[in-house]
Amino acid sequence: MHIPDSFMPLSQAIIYWVIALPFIFMSVKWARKELDDTKVPILAALAAGIFAIQALNIPIGMGTSGHMVGAVLVAIIFGSPMAGVLVLTLVLLVQGFVFADGGITVMGANILNMGVISGFAGYYTFVALKNKAGIKGASFIGAWFGLFMSSIVCAVQLSVAGTFPLVAGLAAMGTFHLIIGFVGEGLITAIVITAIQKSRPDLLDSSVTGTNGVGV
Repeated sequence: MHIPDSFMPLSQAIIYWVIALPFIFMSVKWARKELDDTKVPILAALAAGIFAIQALNIPIGMGTSGHMVGAVLVAIIFGSPMAGVLVLTLVLLVQGFVFADGGITVMGANILNMGVISGFAGYYTFVALKNKAGIKGASFIGAWFGLFMSSIVCAVQLSVAGTFPLVAGLAAMGTFHLIIGFVGEGLITAIVITAIQKSRPDLLDSSVTGTNGVGV
């Protein structure tokens, strides 16, 4: 999922930066407005956790690997996909510049895939389903769908870049992340959100709990 620099021409990488940058700026604007002294430590803890789970890579062939993302979990807790964009941007910056995990010139594509597409697709799937499927079911499906969509877009990007054929890329990336989404991303997100809802509902945004204030 972490695209390295050698996998994409600079001309294409610039396009993804242009698309990703407005979302990065909007996520910073969201943070300035929404984050306070009680929420910053939660955001930092989630970023550290996501950094750790992304270290668990599963090789899937053609020079690529699969792993969990975490953007949907963050988005659900804070009630905004912008939170997911912010956290994944910070995580990817550290991974890219400090640990050489993912490219620098292609970081815009990685942020777009894992922060924007995963976060937005998964969070709004959660919002659409939470009244029917409940918070646990909706968080599971939303997290799974967000991960799956980001892997599909990544495969398309790498196919356009000429890294591997489209069908083979979709089959490899889609299949493995479909499985990872079920046994990893979706399950962990559902467990964490349910645990927070039961033990510390005040940590969840009111849009998630359906209350007029924070908590239930």
